[in-house]
Amino acid sequence: MEQHAEKTAPADTNRGVPAIHLEHITKRFGEVVANDDISLTVYHGEILSILGENGSGKTTLMNMISGIYFPDHGKIFVDGEEVVIRSPKDAFRCRIGMIHQHFKLVDIFTATENIVLGLKEEGRFSLKRAAERVQEISSRYGFDLDPNKKIHEMSVSEKQTVEILKVLYRGADILILDEPTAVLTPQETQKLFAVLRRMRDAGKAIIIITHKLHEVLSLSDQVTVLCKGRYAGTVNTAETNESQLTEMMVGRKVELNIARSEPKNPTDRLIVKGITCKNREGTEMLHDVSFTARSGEILGIAGIAGSGQRELLEAIAGLQHVNGEILYLNPKTNQQDDLRDKTPEQIRELGVRLSFVPEDRLGMGLVGNMDIVDNIMLRSYKKGRSIFLERKEPKTLAEKIIRELEVVTPSAATPVRRLSGGNVQKVLVGREIAASPTVLMAAYPVRGLDINASFTIYNLLNQQKENGTAVIFVGEDLDVLIELCDRIMVISSGRISGIVDARTATKEQIGQLMTKNTAEHSAEEGTAHGSGNEA
Repeated sequence: MEQHAEKTAPADTNRGVPAIHLEHITKRFGEVVANDDISLTVYHGEILSILGENGSGKTTLMNMISGIYFPDHGKIFVDGEEVVIRSPKDAFRCRIGMIHQHFKLVDIFTATENIVLGLKEEGRFSLKRAAERVQEISSRYGFDLDPNKKIHEMSVSEKQTVEILKVLYRGADILILDEPTAVLTPQETQKLFAVLRRMRDAGKAIIIITHKLHEVLSLSDQVTVLCKGRYAGTVNTAETNESQLTEMMVGRKVELNIARSEPKNPTDRLIVKGITCKNREGTEMLHDVSFTARSGEILGIAGIAGSGQRELLEAIAGLQHVNGEILYLNPKTNQQDDLRDKTPEQIRELGVRLSFVPEDRLGMGLVGNMDIVDNIMLRSYKKGRSIFLERKEPKTLAEKIIRELEVVTPSAATPVRRLSGGNVQKVLVGREIAASPTVLMAAYPVRGLDINASFTIYNLLNQQKENGTAVIFVGEDLDVLIELCDRIMVISSGRISGIVDARTATKEQIGQLMTKNTAEHSAEEGTAHGSGNEA
């Protein structure tokens, strides 16, 4: 696929018959045009990455290929023939399979049982033969999976492998993967990339939706960029770079630099000692966690999804019952306050300026039916009264957040439930930073944001650090953690497996700490609470 001046991607007759060719595809949702006259092509034996800002129409376009949506206008060709895809079954008949970001597996079933679930096969069904076929496909492409292992016993990468094998088992020659590395460690990502390259070499056509530019450049053969629902161009990966791709995505030049400053006069602000907590089912989510967060620095937290990051931040914010100590060193009184088991309101009454950007934006952070101004005012409501005597001050703040973070909204009076996920996140992050906290905890603050907005948030966090705030940043992109943070604390299975200096740490080192198992933790009990804590 080559870049064309008219910004369409017709089939290249010199490269044979395309696996998929989209011709003038348009999709509307009411007045919103999600995809506007998009044409693109992908060939067998090729990996194509789809890039674009939030709301650029990447997933909508792929959902039309996989049968979840039906285009309002345009044609889809598979192996040179026009097809009509109205359902995922139609897509499978066209040998197209999509692996979604959120897995759809039955926990109590084995890998093989999940893979064959819903399939109709001629003759008498044999689970043993199905497991043998799963094993054969795994060996062919280099997957490491026990066909008889139950889903609830698997790691995230193993579950993803089951989802990929599910579409391969059904005969897919065209695979679409939506953010496939979002929950993987660097080592798991490299294993996945090796498998995808083998599939490509075997003649599969692979399309990947991702926001990680360095992964795009290392894996794909071609990159198609969408901008505001329109086709912005296709380039050869070997002939492009991050700056060019970002400019195509955003429509202008963007500086992709995180200006990390050195910590100035770092002072202990939050001391966590031996905290342990369980979820509602009685499962231990945190075990003997101890660390110190300092003013004027960014402490990153890394870990595989579900390792206890959320529970840790909720415990500090007063949303989880824990055993242990959470000590806040008040800069005004020079006194220690124990935050353990205090409600969020009690924590605020102590004078603790604790801001929390949760994973669940609308579930915990904002009220969907309230407009942006009212959501900005939420923190100041108490017993029906607000410290704001009128709406002028919060309205000014809301408009500032909208302007500086480029929130796409008709006005500050728009209910936040009408905003896209990325714009909801901007409102939430902007409100929390505007509170001028002494401790700012941010859980995945750029999840769902495009690259331009993400770098805006990174620089805002850096500004908070320079203002003397103790910033705790939970992230999933290890490149960003290494570039943004001063120290990185790694959580594995609810325990701290190490704390490293971000300026000297490597992704491989952090990845190994992320995958430490319980036996290793037990063998090294106490190590992470010694010298590693002050790395």
